[in-house]
Amino acid sequence: MPYARALLLHLPLALTLPLLVAAAPAGGWSAAPSGGGRPSFYAEGAPGAVLQDTVAVTNRGTRPLTVRLRGTGLGGLPVAFAETAVRVPARTRAEVPFTVTVPADAAPGERSGAIVVRESTGGGRQITVRLLVRVGGPKLAALTVEHVAVRGDRITYELVNRGTTDLVPRLAVRADGVLGTVLDRAPRTLPVRLPPGRRLRLDEPWPDRPALDAVTVRLTVTAPGAARATGRTSARFVPWGAAVAGGGVLSVAAGAVAVVRRRGREADSRGAGT
Repeated sequence: MPYARALLLHLPLALTLPLLVAAAPAGGWSAAPSGGGRPSFYAEGAPGAVLQDTVAVTNRGTRPLTVRLRGTGLGGLPVAFAETAVRVPARTRAEVPFTVTVPADAAPGERSGAIVVRESTGGGRQITVRLLVRVGGPKLAALTVEHVAVRGDRITYELVNRGTTDLVPRLAVRADGVLGTVLDRAPRTLPVRLPPGRRLRLDEPWPDRPALDAVTVRLTVTAPGAARATGRTSARFVPWGAAVAGGGVLSVAAGAVAVVRRRGREADSRGAGT
């Protein structure tokens, strides 16, 4: 796929000779990659490149046609046209050059978007042609799990793709309380695909969490080619009724601990005096 190192917006809009086709109703028009035979646009290049292609707008009608063009998607890669508003005479084809700029810091991988051509008058008909851009460079798999928290009967967390390739993560969940393990879920593949640079908020149900305990929750996430990532959080579970009745279970427990410690000190003092 050809590409240039500078924007080519100075290129003139090319109008072909009148088409030798049978007369068609006004409004009969199409948009497609220039040159024919391509159902969609495809370009590839390294970071810093400016990729070039051309969209052909064919007016088979008996009246002039005015359309507007724009690029969409592509994960933020800018699309620029030689002209964004084009007037195409009857039975004529317009060739509209456009460029896609790949930032110098763009991560390798594929970006999917589209070229949208919309009729400015009449019924406002719109044609969308898929545009796929592949950015070259080394592939890196890197994943982190962040902002782990226990909220009610769910464990919430965020997965972040820090690499340059799509990832399908696997998750293992473990929670340890005062008296031992209270949750242990084996690794399983999550039903998500995480593109490079994306952050995804997820949650893990925990309907049978302890009613009274202090736990440490650990999430372990893996993906093919990526190092193991771990996120942790702590949580305390206290029954509301027990917490507010008569000073609460925690107050009673704290008092009992204090009594035991005081009696222990008294016994030590008597032992030291004999």
